[in-house]
Amino acid sequence: MDLDPGGVSAFMPFALTNTSEGDSRPSILQLDTTFGLCWQGPDLYPRGPLIGVSTEPMESVYAAGGPAALQDESGLLVSCETPSQAPGDKVELKKKVTLLRGISIIIGIIIGAGIFISPKGILKNSGSVGMSLVIWAACGVLSLFGALSYAELGTCIKKSGGHYTYILEAFGPKMAFIRLWVDLIAIRPAGMAVISLAFGRYILEPIFMPCNVPEFAVKLATSIGLTAVMYLNSMSVTWTARIQVLLTFTKLIPIAIIIIPGMIQLFRGETQNFENAFEVDGIQFSGLPLAFYSGMYAYSGWFYLNFVTEEVEHPEKTLPLAICISMTVVTFCYVLTNVAYYTVMTAQELLDSDAVAVTFAEKLYDNFSMVVPVLVSLSCLGSMNGGLFAISRMFYVASREGQLPEILSMIHVRRHTPIPAVIILYPLTILILFLGDIYSLLNFMSFMRWLFIGIAVLGLIYLRFTRPDMERPFKVPLFIPAVFSFTCFFMVFFSLYSDPFNTGIGFIISMTGIPAYYIFIAYDKKPKWILKLSDSINRSLQIIMEVVPSEY
Repeated sequence: MDLDPGGVSAFMPFALTNTSEGDSRPSILQLDTTFGLCWQGPDLYPRGPLIGVSTEPMESVYAAGGPAALQDESGLLVSCETPSQAPGDKVELKKKVTLLRGISIIIGIIIGAGIFISPKGILKNSGSVGMSLVIWAACGVLSLFGALSYAELGTCIKKSGGHYTYILEAFGPKMAFIRLWVDLIAIRPAGMAVISLAFGRYILEPIFMPCNVPEFAVKLATSIGLTAVMYLNSMSVTWTARIQVLLTFTKLIPIAIIIIPGMIQLFRGETQNFENAFEVDGIQFSGLPLAFYSGMYAYSGWFYLNFVTEEVEHPEKTLPLAICISMTVVTFCYVLTNVAYYTVMTAQELLDSDAVAVTFAEKLYDNFSMVVPVLVSLSCLGSMNGGLFAISRMFYVASREGQLPEILSMIHVRRHTPIPAVIILYPLTILILFLGDIYSLLNFMSFMRWLFIGIAVLGLIYLRFTRPDMERPFKVPLFIPAVFSFTCFFMVFFSLYSDPFNTGIGFIISMTGIPAYYIFIAYDKKPKWILKLSDSINRSLQIIMEVVPSEY
């Protein structure tokens, strides 16, 4: 093989001509001078040429000061290295998630726009101020039970992927794939679109006040926000985590701005809205399940740190500690924020308000209400950033397990980010954003979230009996996962009872995962042309994105 250097630069093209018998085809390959990307011949890789990376020390010949190239006996380029690459350094996701960053991921995802805009679902269905506060606290405790169960799962199954990984480990690939399928085609793109739309709307609201924000402007701002978050997650794990910490502290600012004056009002004796707080006539027992459903949804997000377990420093210690601290902070914030609302607003005023935090600010701060939408938009941005960081790792792990295309389990050779897994959600989210009925899709699929979370926690109990010798650095009493899984299944049953039509549609959509599993995963006699096309696409995407298989 002849190496004909086309110049020395940060990204240097070489014309590679194979000199072995029977294969004289030329090919153009971009060789990165910082980290070597290599073309491997078809006789070494039976399914076609493979772009790979070598980090082991080897005898090499340098061309034009660029990457080192090695040939095998037939003259084929099989590997390359660079002088700057430390021998033995693996191409893998690095452990960059510290305790503080772990806490910021959980808090940053849980606290979205809901607590500022419309925390009235619980009040409406509980029927009284006192009962609504009890439900906020109770849902916090139940969510802590789920989070503690995931802490045990995350410390005994030290893989990223969250729900998907735990269901795969306990109940096998078919059920895990159905969960993955539902996430990929519906829940994750729709969920990302909803929180992104909230960001786009509230970031523009101060500009257009007192008029409504044009829908096209909202979607344009939403698209810009999504693109920025995707770019950040693709470029650097470190900076993604740093920005997440900053956004988490930013979203705690409006929480503090609400809680502190609210507590001052309370100590001044502004307690008239708490009189007869548990009035029996006001409690609607038929609405309590709906109130709990709303509360559990408000706390959802405690499980996202488990999606990035492989990147957590000392997960056996960091994971349980981050979960406990985060859930304690969020529960206190939610309860005290609602108490603060009631010191200024009556229950009816809260129910009538379209943006509770804005109404609260107008009553206490006059012009400060202009700032609230900006703070809410930053809160949404934190949920977008943390959510994408976590969700991409589920697709990364699923690809590594052979249930998604191979390209999704590859990472950038220098940045060590799973770029393909990060950007896979982008086109789906944009498509749903402009074409789909997002809220209907979420209504169809929301019950499936709790079904599979319940199944994952049930897997903890199952593994206790089937694999008692599994190492468990962190272990919870069995009543904790039992109570939480029962709560999840109750919410699924209640969804079927209260809204059989939407739930039924969601169930049908989910069950399309069964034929998809047999067509794409179980069936292994695919035509050769499909395999060749798949390999060709993989190689092209590898070169474009500069990604290689991770050394897990």
